[in-house]
Amino acid sequence: MYDQIRLDTIFIMLYAVVMTMALVASAYLLLRRGNAFSRRIKTPRRLRRWTAAFFGIVALGHVWYMPVMLPDSGEEALLSLMIGALLDCLLTIPLALVVMLCMLQDRRRPLWPVAVMMAPPAVGMVACIVSRSDTLLPWLRGYFLLMIVGFTVYMVREVQRYGRWLRDNYADLEHKEVWQSLLVLAVVVLMFSFYVSGDGSMAYEFIVQVCGLLLIGFLLWRVETLQDLTIAQPVVSEEIAGPVPDDIERLLRERCEATQLYLQHDLTVSQLAQALGINRFYLSQYFSRKDTTYNTYINELRIAHFERLYREAVSAQRPVSAKQLAARSGYRSYSTFSLAFKQRTGLSVTAWINAEGG
Repeated sequence: MYDQIRLDTIFIMLYAVVMTMALVASAYLLLRRGNAFSRRIKTPRRLRRWTAAFFGIVALGHVWYMPVMLPDSGEEALLSLMIGALLDCLLTIPLALVVMLCMLQDRRRPLWPVAVMMAPPAVGMVACIVSRSDTLLPWLRGYFLLMIVGFTVYMVREVQRYGRWLRDNYADLEHKEVWQSLLVLAVVVLMFSFYVSGDGSMAYEFIVQVCGLLLIGFLLWRVETLQDLTIAQPVVSEEIAGPVPDDIERLLRERCEATQLYLQHDLTVSQLAQALGINRFYLSQYFSRKDTTYNTYINELRIAHFERLYREAVSAQRPVSAKQLAARSGYRSYSTFSLAFKQRTGLSVTAWINAEGG
């Protein structure tokens, strides 16, 4: 008996911690203008607001499901749980899906399909509540699992498209790692699957709260370390005539390579197009015809610059640091440089330096 009381007390404390953390995270995203994780990162306002709404609903859902407030009798308890499931279908789950869509910044995706997806389970839960029967629940679980599979397939495809967009528009992918979007998707899908297939035991309840705690912390960190990419895309007039490829090649030599514009941190294809005086669309087309990408073009210039700096330092017998040279070559992140260097040369930075006799 005493063990059960102690277990219940621990669970209620954990439950309260999750509810409080969700509420604090929601208030933080709504009210704090700066970024507590990194001052130089400005996160997407739209993503912050939707994530704050999600955290707020998670906190309110914990109020509804609060163990000390749940009815004891079987029929009333079932009714209360079904109402909670309806609220999840109307608020918690759609907001989680919207947050994942908002993390992809290549375009502003419509959010109404989320409402369409969640309409059948919401209607089914209303029918269960009105009839006070759980006969439809197995069918609703099956639909929900199919919906999870369909949304996962869609998100994997969209994340891959997002990765291509990043490579075509950004040379420095620091804080824009695509794999983290896939990790968020995996965590949320795991939570949803566990939510649907749970048996309601005490062990299940503990696992749900621990997973909720980890999800809130991870999602808050991810939102606050995701750079707003829209601020770095200056508008170039669409009325500018399209130059021929030879002209673009000349402009790149004169205004990017000769001026070493490629050393600018977080240089985007839009900024480069503006410096060339042409439309971003024509510059993207040029790279496509050359069977390359903007990302590859800039990285080749930066890595060649790094190699020149290194050889000059060795010839002058000056102390040399690969990290310092990478920073002088346009890379804010050494890990980003290392990955790009290995993709370009087929060697790690250390192996290349050893091959050079360093």
